[in-house]
Amino acid sequence: MAYPLHDLLDDVLAGHRLTEEEAVRLLSTRGRDVWKIAAAADELRERKVGDVVTYVRNQNIHVTNICKNRCGFCGFGRRAGDPGAFRDDLDTVREKARIARDRDVTEICILSGVHPDYTLDSYIDLIRCVREEAPGVDIHTASPDEIAWAAERSGVSTEEALERLRDAGLGTLQGTAAEILVDDVRRVICPNKCDTATWVRVIKEAHRMGIRSTATIMYGSCESEADRARHLGILREIQDETGGFTELVPLSYLYENTPLYRQGLAPAGATGREDLLLFAVARLFLDNFDHIQISWGKVGTKMAELGLLAGGDDLGGTMFCDDVSVDAGAEDADYLDPSEMRRIAEDLGRTLRQRTTRYEIVASTTPN
Repeated sequence: MAYPLHDLLDDVLAGHRLTEEEAVRLLSTRGRDVWKIAAAADELRERKVGDVVTYVRNQNIHVTNICKNRCGFCGFGRRAGDPGAFRDDLDTVREKARIARDRDVTEICILSGVHPDYTLDSYIDLIRCVREEAPGVDIHTASPDEIAWAAERSGVSTEEALERLRDAGLGTLQGTAAEILVDDVRRVICPNKCDTATWVRVIKEAHRMGIRSTATIMYGSCESEADRARHLGILREIQDETGGFTELVPLSYLYENTPLYRQGLAPAGATGREDLLLFAVARLFLDNFDHIQISWGKVGTKMAELGLLAGGDDLGGTMFCDDVSVDAGAEDADYLDPSEMRRIAEDLGRTLRQRTTRYEIVASTTPN
């Protein structure tokens, strides 16, 4: 028989490592007990990272929306001949990189669909041209799915692909394409993406090479609480082995313009209760992670502030554009001014600080 919630939370704060079964219990909580879980996560956040709220000054560069995967949860991807499909040439990518550089970003995220014609050289060319236009900026790009695809198309191992991308200027790897790391769920929401074992293998290879990455979870489509807990368990196991994750980025499913929702295969995204519990349980469960990002572009700024009271310590990036979220239905996901981030942090009695991709604090503390 499960023991009382307050005993479980007290044990976690005393150092008990949650089991996946206990995580399922917490993720399934309803009523005012939700606030107790959030409070415990907030206390643990304070112990681990203090009262600083961080953000990264970054810009997304979307280079193509043509994608072989066409995932059911995505409103961004197109086929090559579809209206609105695009693929930037390198001159256009260079111009976007120059704009990012002039905005004093420390991170450029190269984002794209997994173009069926892309090879490893395609990714190398993209990274090199951004590196030439924005030297010193962390180039944050390429999910494990993209690495696996580029390696297969070019007849090399994923380790060789990673080495060549690093040599071209790759800074950190995107821990995206994870969605839910349960293959029964992946077969429904992203059947054309790599399986769980491949995602895990590529992430571990990158970490062993010294390439750090984010970790993500895309929740709120058609997975169960047990699936969410299994996903967090896999991330914790990887972090135990490699220590290569910089943060967890929970990504709440944006449903409005996605095939899964329109076909009746998924609900209208996660509820606010589910958002708060995901943030909080991630903080309590992932005892080997320092940072939990609250993605304002996925949940909105008001829910993001609540997320900072439920275990979160980071607001993500300025982004300047987020076509993926906008195309899925998030109208205000393009840009968040650091002055508004500061307002959010100060409203909670906390201090906003700018960070790098690897969570080094930038010397200037004045949001710009």
